[in-house]
Amino acid sequence: MTARGSNWLLFWPTLVILLFFLVPFLLLLRVSVAMPGLGAVGAGGFDLRNYTSLPFDSGFVKSIGFSLALAAGVAVISLSLAFPFTFWLTRMKRAAQVIWLVFLLTTLSLSEVLITFAWQVMLAKRVGLSNLLVWMHLLPEPISLSPNLWAVVACLVYLVIPFSVLLLFPGMSRIDPQMGEAARTMGASATRAFFTVIVPLMRRPIVACFLMSFIVTIGSYVAPLVLGRPEHWTVAILISKAALNANNLPLATAMSVVFLAATALFCGLVLSMSRSRARA
Repeated sequence: MTARGSNWLLFWPTLVILLFFLVPFLLLLRVSVAMPGLGAVGAGGFDLRNYTSLPFDSGFVKSIGFSLALAAGVAVISLSLAFPFTFWLTRMKRAAQVIWLVFLLTTLSLSEVLITFAWQVMLAKRVGLSNLLVWMHLLPEPISLSPNLWAVVACLVYLVIPFSVLLLFPGMSRIDPQMGEAARTMGASATRAFFTVIVPLMRRPIVACFLMSFIVTIGSYVAPLVLGRPEHWTVAILISKAALNANNLPLATAMSVVFLAATALFCGLVLSMSRSRARA
């Protein structure tokens, strides 16, 4: 097959993907500038008040800041846990690696709703972890460990870690173990060899893992709603309340567009910083 023929074969899947992205996004933009109360697609009217009012909505601004900080924090924690675990996993025998990878893939079959409510039960006062802490004499009496911020973070980290490990594993498994051993023969400790040899070689997978964890977490809805207080609610919850409770679909879509722009800006900054450090 000629190069031109292969380009045509690649053109159609690319076109379909673009259509699946562009058409919903254009419809979202159209609804976001509709008149209040005219949320249907193709509704008449043009009103930018949904956008001009958002910068003065302190609740929305705080929610965007909290959502970005929560997603970034979860991404950092999950990466900090998944990276050394993946390194340890790649040093196992092949059979053990397969068992762990199958286990991680199995956890992905569980829905976010099921996992969140399981965490709610686990953090409850009667049958939760606090009873174990009382048995270990770390707490005087059982207490409820939710709702609070750390319950939300713990649940989201649990959701993201399997994705992080599976994303880091291919790149980590291609690193020759003798590279770390060579650094140790040159006098470097095991910790120094890990941070000066293994981590720099995994720079791109680390950035990709961070962005993946960030994007997965930024749109979280169930965990903040069930395990957090109103001050821990993400933008996804505000969008849902605007669309369903207030029946204001144009405002909800305007929030979605602004939130998408903020997420894209954050991801662009992370990529720009990673590229500048790589060049340095």
